[in-house]
Amino acid sequence: MSTPIRRGALCILLAGGTAGACDPASFPVAIDPGHTPRQPGAASARGIPEVRFNDELAAALVAELAKAGFPNVALTREPGEDISLLNRSAAANRRGARLFVSIHHDSVQPRYLSAWEVDGRRRFYSDVFSGYSLFFSRDNADPASSLAFARLLGTRLRTAGFVPTLHHAQQIQGEKRELVDAWRGIYRFDALVVLKSARMPALLVEAGIIVNRHDEPSLREPAQQRAFAHRIALAVADFCEAGMVQP
Repeated sequence: MSTPIRRGALCILLAGGTAGACDPASFPVAIDPGHTPRQPGAASARGIPEVRFNDELAAALVAELAKAGFPNVALTREPGEDISLLNRSAAANRRGARLFVSIHHDSVQPRYLSAWEVDGRRRFYSDVFSGYSLFFSRDNADPASSLAFARLLGTRLRTAGFVPTLHHAQQIQGEKRELVDAWRGIYRFDALVVLKSARMPALLVEAGIIVNRHDEPSLREPAQQRAFAHRIALAVADFCEAGMVQP
């Protein structure tokens, strides 16, 4: 069941922000479904491309934002469309988005992968790690607000029972990300192109680890997608109400 949106409930997390009346109609949001059909991202434990997970969750998020009263929401790309990373943020910049949320699903480093057979094909999985993660860039136009939104979202996810994965902070090749907030699952990753090229607060969300055989099916369940998307919508409403971003 969806939780009613409590306006301004988490404004204390936004140091320096001034809470005020939020006008969702004048708060455009850009939703970026990660990857494309040509560059589909990670393959799940059962061989489903990440881009399919991203498109489904992005659609659920658009619907949840509409329910929350945010009608001005645009995808950076439509399902099946190929678009570069810079063109994604450029589209959000042109539309005057006040917040940029990039939707992804996670994998692990090759050392953690094992092989198994699915429908006669060799696939790769890892059940070692589970959970979501949030990434912001200090090279973004507004890193303070980006981190503030990450804290709002992390709090919404944790209080709803979602748990972050901390494996991106491991001191191994391909990881070594700065873990800014372990409880909320927030990392700093300055080089992420869509975040640093956005002219508004921006966050990349890894909603779950699709190579985990136990997590993969639930990440495609509509009810689970709606529950996760609902928490993002709550955090967007909190952020809007806090008045962190000025028009």
